[in-house]
Amino acid sequence: MASPVSEYHSSSLDSRITSTGRNSLKMELLADVSLLPGEDRITDQEIIYMCPFNGAVKGKVLITNYRLYFKSSDTEVPLALDVPLGVISRVEKMGGASSRGENSYGLDITCKDMRNLRFALKQEGHSRRGIFEMIFRYAFPLSHSLPLFAYVNQEKYTENGWLVYKAMEEFRRQGLPNNKWRITFINKSYDLCDTYPTVLAVPFKSKEDDLRKVAAFRSRGRIPVLSWIHRENQAVIVRCSQPLVGMSGKRNKDDERYLDLIREANDTTKKLTIYDARPNVNAVANKATGGGYEGDEYLNAELVFLDIQNIHVMRESLKKLKDIVYPNVEESHWLSSLESTHWLEHIKLVLSGAIQVADKVSSGNSVLVHCSDGWDRTAQLTSLAMLMLDSHYRTLRGFQVLIEKEWISFGHKFASRIGHGDKNHADQDRSPIFVQFIDCVWQMTKQFPTAFEFNEHLLLTILDHLYSCRFGTFLYNCESIRDQQELRSKTVSLWSLVNSKMDIYLNPFYTPESGQVLYPVASMRHLELWVTYYIRWNPRIRHQQQSPVEQRYKELLALREEYLKKLEQLQLSDSSSPYQLANSTTPNTTSSTASTPSQQYTHLQTPF
Repeated sequence: MASPVSEYHSSSLDSRITSTGRNSLKMELLADVSLLPGEDRITDQEIIYMCPFNGAVKGKVLITNYRLYFKSSDTEVPLALDVPLGVISRVEKMGGASSRGENSYGLDITCKDMRNLRFALKQEGHSRRGIFEMIFRYAFPLSHSLPLFAYVNQEKYTENGWLVYKAMEEFRRQGLPNNKWRITFINKSYDLCDTYPTVLAVPFKSKEDDLRKVAAFRSRGRIPVLSWIHRENQAVIVRCSQPLVGMSGKRNKDDERYLDLIREANDTTKKLTIYDARPNVNAVANKATGGGYEGDEYLNAELVFLDIQNIHVMRESLKKLKDIVYPNVEESHWLSSLESTHWLEHIKLVLSGAIQVADKVSSGNSVLVHCSDGWDRTAQLTSLAMLMLDSHYRTLRGFQVLIEKEWISFGHKFASRIGHGDKNHADQDRSPIFVQFIDCVWQMTKQFPTAFEFNEHLLLTILDHLYSCRFGTFLYNCESIRDQQELRSKTVSLWSLVNSKMDIYLNPFYTPESGQVLYPVASMRHLELWVTYYIRWNPRIRHQQQSPVEQRYKELLALREEYLKKLEQLQLSDSSSPYQLANSTTPNTTSSTASTPSQQYTHLQTPF
């Protein structure tokens, strides 16, 4: 696959974009939008935004190679939209040349972040053709042999977010390698498994040849490898894909022995618990396509099905949720409407499965987790269980490591599930698996408000940039492809942004407790719809959702900033005053209890 950067040339832009066209952009619009380094203005146009909350709003839209920016010209309805083009899932033409209804001719834009946009244009002179083509081209760059914006982005940050996660450092933090587990580089060229990382932790007694034989019996070659080890009881979480049992019930002695080595690596594990994320009926059905599950031939193992549905069910569930929350909330039968989406039911099953994994490991028993291919439900379960067990992952940087490790390095198919830069909105591979994970994390932060160093704003930022294509963090399906595309050298990491202004992502109520295991309550009575994400585009809901405590905290932070600015001004004025300059060379002859104003200001502190 060719590097997306090599395919990008400025001359490849549409021939209609001329320097004259660029100069025609009105300064009053540009005054409201700050372009990113590497972001280019493409076109602008008078347009009407069909706002679902305010009705038709006249204004101007600016299209760049990164965003769609709309600003209303009506001073009575001050409104602005700033939409990264990566968020767009679908662009359709609305109405035709013969359409007669008012504002019936324009564009319909479906977004991936729970909203839709509708714009109306004048019917004369094919006014929508140019803007439609520009949005379509830059919202779906891979479909037009253009690079994703992350490869054009020239932002610079003080910290390199690509250095947040290093596999060996994380293994050492967990106390590995030891006399039960070793580190192998058998996959350094992605020969064993092209969707796994290069550094893996496997049972100490296993041989490299054993790993190759096991890989031949596991879907996609995704062998059982260690994700996390309990420092005290040495129980482990191991992840993999389904065994290739098939309809004939194939056996593989090497695979059976390998699972026994995992069990034997922990003295207290009498039976290895295998958590199959799928419903039993789905696992049986997978035999027809060559997959399956571990049967009675695995003598020292017990199999538990967790009944979590597949990617197609999750996709449809989120679609139903969007239908009842956007643009207007279905209030008349809210509870029954929400229940009919089954979204919270799916959240409950994912959380419940992770709780079972965490509880089993906490009690000293090793577990193995898989679904079909081991990159969707498996990642949800292992990462959530690790979040419950290990307080390090509940810190701001630790959470970044968790995502990099369990999701990105282990091959969750971000490109397929999100569809970055791809116009095929009906692709059956798309599914909100990672969104579900972040929702589950949010549920935990609500139940344990002091246990997490990061706040809700971090979770919202992560989901926004899951789609935006501004950073390279969530691009592509696996590490081998990222290496081919030179991702780390040619794009910026999301963690560079986050770690450059950490204050806004910190939870003021955080209380570190290193040894505590979190067990959230996974019952429908204790789970909530994440309103500030799923319904955030509704202005009425948005204003209602601000927590009084968080609001007061933000007010205090703003007040602190105001005082600090005043302090800085006073210090500057003091240092530049003739009196101050004259006295700066004079020895201080006043008593020790007296001090200059600047000294007093220097010692001014706030408890934040």
